[in-house]
Amino acid sequence: MHSEKTVLRLAEQLNTRGELTKQGISSLVDAVEQAKVSAERWGCEDVMAFATSAVREASNTDGVLATVADSTGVELQVLTGEDEAKLTFLAARRWFGWSAGNLLVLDIGGGSLEVAMGIDERPDLAESLPFGAGRITRTRFSNDPPNRSEIIATTAWLDDALSGLAERIRDVGEPDRVVATSKTFRSLARLTGAAPSSAGPRVVRTLTDTGLRQLLSFITRMSSDDVAELEGVSGSRAHQLVGGALVAEATMRALSLERLEICPWALREGVILRRLDLSNGEDQTALATGRGRG
Repeated sequence: MHSEKTVLRLAEQLNTRGELTKQGISSLVDAVEQAKVSAERWGCEDVMAFATSAVREASNTDGVLATVADSTGVELQVLTGEDEAKLTFLAARRWFGWSAGNLLVLDIGGGSLEVAMGIDERPDLAESLPFGAGRITRTRFSNDPPNRSEIIATTAWLDDALSGLAERIRDVGEPDRVVATSKTFRSLARLTGAAPSSAGPRVVRTLTDTGLRQLLSFITRMSSDDVAELEGVSGSRAHQLVGGALVAEATMRALSLERLEICPWALREGVILRRLDLSNGEDQTALATGRGRG
């Protein structure tokens, strides 16, 4: 089946008052309408529509949701940050299986960084931190490419903000396997030598701290237009790759990680898996988050 995907970058569409801008709302409405039309064309019987950090944290969330519903007839369900982390963890657990043991999962989105760890399908630790690639780009950088002082200041700021993460993880144990999901991590892995997507999802792909440091020294000197020309980088996300790479590097440094394994499944697959797990008669939000099951 053909997959249609629109990249909105809503995390970059928040104004100084924290509101999702009119342009951002319009883009969201258009994307939901496009998805609705596609679902009808493919004969989908069930549509799950969810919003994540950018809509969740906007100061005008209620108005945004009402506008989307009035314009498209689709009611978006807003996932909490903890739900994002839990559902992404579920996807990674199902992909790697029980043999992965105590699994630590990292996910860099546009607005947030999700961290989850556990031995079961429901993690013992599930956190959403405000360090998404788009958010970093919007709030920390004024230049393209970011200048040296912006890189140094952002690196120090991230190191400070993530300083307590390792202790919180140690409180629930030591990971047996550390994996990363999301387009940001996949792009970083590809740029450091991982196999292309054409090689299939079952090829082992990794991101190392050494490779990431070398990549950062390279892409921090490039404009976003030049970054977009690199193989494995989509044009719509090129401008936020440096921000995402800094978050990835700071997270790996905070957790003393030398290597991450890339997981092809993430939040979307987690939502689908949870929906398939649960019975049909329950509220859709409960189906997505697992709250409907005792």
